[in-house]
Amino acid sequence: MYLKTIQLTNFKNYTEASFSFNANVNGIVGANGSGKTNLLDAIHYLSFGKSCFSAKDVSSVRLGTDFFALHGDFADEESGNTTQVSCIYKNGAKSLKANKKEYDRLSDHVGLFPVVMVSPYDSDIINDGNEVRRKFFDKIISQFDKLYLQHLIHYKKLLLQRNAVLRQQMETRHSDLSLLQVIDYQLIEDGVQLYQRRKQFVEDIRPMFVQHYRQLSGGMEEVDIRYESALLETPFEEGLAKSFPADAKCGYTTFGVHKDDYDFTIDGHPVKHFGSQGQQKSFSLALRLSQFDYAFAYNKRKPILLLDDIFDKLDRSRISELLGMVGREHFGQVFISDTDETRVRAILGEHGIEHEVFEIRRE
Repeated sequence: MYLKTIQLTNFKNYTEASFSFNANVNGIVGANGSGKTNLLDAIHYLSFGKSCFSAKDVSSVRLGTDFFALHGDFADEESGNTTQVSCIYKNGAKSLKANKKEYDRLSDHVGLFPVVMVSPYDSDIINDGNEVRRKFFDKIISQFDKLYLQHLIHYKKLLLQRNAVLRQQMETRHSDLSLLQVIDYQLIEDGVQLYQRRKQFVEDIRPMFVQHYRQLSGGMEEVDIRYESALLETPFEEGLAKSFPADAKCGYTTFGVHKDDYDFTIDGHPVKHFGSQGQQKSFSLALRLSQFDYAFAYNKRKPILLLDDIFDKLDRSRISELLGMVGREHFGQVFISDTDETRVRAILGEHGIEHEVFEIRRE
């Protein structure tokens, strides 16, 4: 599966633009601020129905306009079929269609045209708080497990309801335990499902991750990912019951899978505090590459790989290993953005990789 064409209208800094892509490697070059990353984000939009960088669709509307439209043709090399995906946002409403038929739910589209984006912001997965890591893993799992996504959405709604009840009871000093029991019953059911799936996912992805890091780093260090959840030690029902006095006092839920985290280590120490810049870059890249492998193993369809500004972020040995994987056809369609066209052509040519280069100019 690969993206043949894309058309952008009023998307970020683009007024009108269209591209026809190579099925293998596409270099996207141009000065900073020209729109290279915005083009990659448009591809991400067609896959996920949302931006890689902003939760608000309105942030992707070109200034001075009131809508944006994206249209892309995805080709299936095995069947020969082409699917047109359209994402249109106007006046606060978003429409996502495949072959002009609108989806009933956005979740029905997610995972059909998988994309993995490697971004300079991936360092946030390591250095930011646990919410960023949960979102990272939740996004991957949700692509391929619709039931997980349903449990996740429902859990978040129930959590908001429970917190609202706790705040109200804290303010009025009146407890309605029967209402909390109804919410807790459902919260526990969803939470246990999320816990079990997250635990299994880390077990599945760990060997892929360790192997990729070893290749990128030359096997100099030992790395690991561990899933951290209070449910590893305490059943959800018991944990909620024990935390109720604290919850009632502070007005929010202090126990549950919304507190989960993922522990990233190098030689047994936290990467966040003990990893060098190069080690952290290799760590986050290995996470993304294992995401790619998991997606391919799951549905036998290679995701489109978007590599945003990687040549300035990785040393030559890591770039060589990564492009060696491209040359060995480990990946399918690949997009690489960079400010230096000469560098892109030289590096891809050095590895004998079939490619096409697109120059993006600031409008």
